[in-house]
Amino acid sequence: MILSGQNLGQTPSFQEVEKTYGDFLTALGYNWREDTNMKDTPRRVAKMMLQEITKGSYCEPPKITTFENTGEYTGMVFQGNIQVKSLCSHHILPFIGKAHVAYIPKENSRIVGLSKLNRIVDWFARRPQLQEQLTTQIHNYLHELIGDSLGVAVVIEAQHTCVFLRGIEHDSIMKTSKLSGDFLDSNDNARTEFYNFITTLK
Repeated sequence: MILSGQNLGQTPSFQEVEKTYGDFLTALGYNWREDTNMKDTPRRVAKMMLQEITKGSYCEPPKITTFENTGEYTGMVFQGNIQVKSLCSHHILPFIGKAHVAYIPKENSRIVGLSKLNRIVDWFARRPQLQEQLTTQIHNYLHELIGDSLGVAVVIEAQHTCVFLRGIEHDSIMKTSKLSGDFLDSNDNARTEFYNFITTLK
């Protein structure tokens, strides 16, 4: 699977990132070496990018525990209001919001450990990308992880600081969705239940 912002096995040198960001500040006209508030900024930014905000580009995927569906459960499994903290790859500015994830297992498919849905979202979010890509990546990864399920649904709603701080400078919310299986069935029951679950969280 090709992932947006994926760089496994190519972790940059901390020192190189630190030096390059210092050069970037210099190119912008900042005398950061003489500014007591900025003299450590290149180091801080290198640590932030490599170990926190974009760590999903460099670290292995989280270990995901799945279980046999011994109870033959075929209802919806829903996890809502999962924190999303990511970077838009167009301007490298944050977008922050929530993800809502659901799947419907078959009697013989796997069940995912509940907190692992949060870990999947967080791992994919920690890299620069578009929200549309993030939504699709989470959906496809979960679909592959579960195997033969009755459907997977992912909705993300987020505020983009590249819209809020620049350009039109509006405080708006972007929503994206990726649905499959029963969530796209013409009878609409699973899709309605999924969106009702989201609504009850408001």
